[in-house]
Amino acid sequence: MSRRELREHIFRLIFRKEFHAQEEMPEQLQIYLEDLAVAKDKDQTYIEEKYKNILSHLEQIDKSINEIAAGWSTVRMGKVDLAIIRLAVYEVLFDDDVPTGVAINEAVELAKKFGGEESSVFINGVLAKLAI
Repeated sequence: MSRRELREHIFRLIFRKEFHAQEEMPEQLQIYLEDLAVAKDKDQTYIEEKYKNILSHLEQIDKSINEIAAGWSTVRMGKVDLAIIRLAVYEVLFDDDVPTGVAINEAVELAKKFGGEESSVFINGVLAKLAI
């Protein structure tokens, strides 16, 4: 599975978090991975580990988003946009394997695929402030 495909699955899990109670998420993760049975074990492991790492840093990620998103806060953002931004902010701040430019570009591509008409512009603008 390509990095882009892996990132898309992680995005879907982060998005799913918005619709389930925290205590339900371990079960939701297992259901998602079972549905992803065609993925190799190493890909499933990568998805699971990165998703859990994002959740463990979620407070810091949201704090960073709230600091850089002028006029917006995580509670006002659309759930798709927020999930994409959370993934990208995690990659910029905590994942040394992903260059900042790649994290931003991949977030914009996810926004074009899953977001609204203005999502890619909004996400690029928010993340550009993080890159400064």
